[in-house]
Amino acid sequence: MIEVKNLTKVYGSHVAVDDISFTLEPGNIYGFLGPNGAGKSTTMNIMTGYIAATSGEVIINGHNILDEPEEAKACIGYLPELPPLYMEMTVEEYLRFAAKLKKIPKSKQKDAVEEVIQLTKLEEYRRRLIANLSKGYKQRVGLAQAVLGMPEIIILDEPTVGLDPRQIIEIRDMIKTLSKGHTVILSSHILQEISAVCDHILIIARGHLVASDTPENLIKQYTQEKQMKLLVRGSIPEVKSVLNRIEGILEPSVTVNFLEEGAVDVQFKLDVQTDVRETLFHAFAEDGLPILSMINYEPTLEDIFMELTSLEEQRAIEQEEEAVRQRMLKKQWKSPSKEQKQEEARPSKEHRADMTEEKKEDGEEEQA
Repeated sequence: MIEVKNLTKVYGSHVAVDDISFTLEPGNIYGFLGPNGAGKSTTMNIMTGYIAATSGEVIINGHNILDEPEEAKACIGYLPELPPLYMEMTVEEYLRFAAKLKKIPKSKQKDAVEEVIQLTKLEEYRRRLIANLSKGYKQRVGLAQAVLGMPEIIILDEPTVGLDPRQIIEIRDMIKTLSKGHTVILSSHILQEISAVCDHILIIARGHLVASDTPENLIKQYTQEKQMKLLVRGSIPEVKSVLNRIEGILEPSVTVNFLEEGAVDVQFKLDVQTDVRETLFHAFAEDGLPILSMINYEPTLEDIFMELTSLEEQRAIEQEEEAVRQRMLKKQWKSPSKEQKQEEARPSKEHRADMTEEKKEDGEEEQA
């Protein structure tokens, strides 16, 4: 459905998108994750033809966005972070205007507008001025214009920014409904939102694509450890004695719990493939030490995101430091130090001897 090949965007000396490539298949919800300034919005703006790339190409449903812009854009519905709304229009007027801009045939415009009004639940607000709507309903109007004409690809840039929890859930439900007949691309830096609705995740950091996979595969691929926490009734020596008999436990920690009298907190790490819950239960029961609570912390998308973006940040810092070092070395090679300049300017021993001899001969000639 979408092919992005070696995409690069440079603003002056700043590289916003750095040679990224990926392919998006039809019928999925794709999540673009990344810190602020990572290059998400720039990538989406290039994909929609809103801005041009410095290099690389984008193929939308077989059409190059640069060579065949009208054919490519006809396949896309786009909701920018700030929806392009006309506040002096009513909801219905705006959507009819958008239908004309999208060149929907005149005979089908009324039905197309009615379809998106029903989809986004704007029936009660169709004759209201957009200026008088809440932020949540303005966002719905923006979403309605994006899906108007039912394009095959829906691109949504931060669709839930500034919405309350109830509005966020409603927008998420709409996105899931849209995915049944469309390829949806959702950009966000809110991890819960991406994990709640997306089938596939792309993580961008510093303009680089650092990961592309399903949430489940990302967790399996990038996480090797998990954590467990227990609350056990017993003393620290008793609990440590039990833990020492169980294989696979890493970095165990046992501390007194001040809220539960006679109990201790237990925390340790495990290999992600290891499950010791039953072993723990039987071992502590055998020693008469009741387990009051057991929490198994599985790695989350947030853990993966932090790990990958931190690694990319560190890599970028190291590259910058190396570039500075190379510039300094180059500068030192081109510009000799003050001592070197003085040494080079000083005449050699042989040259000084020749100069002394010449002066001596000149003096003798002048005296004669």
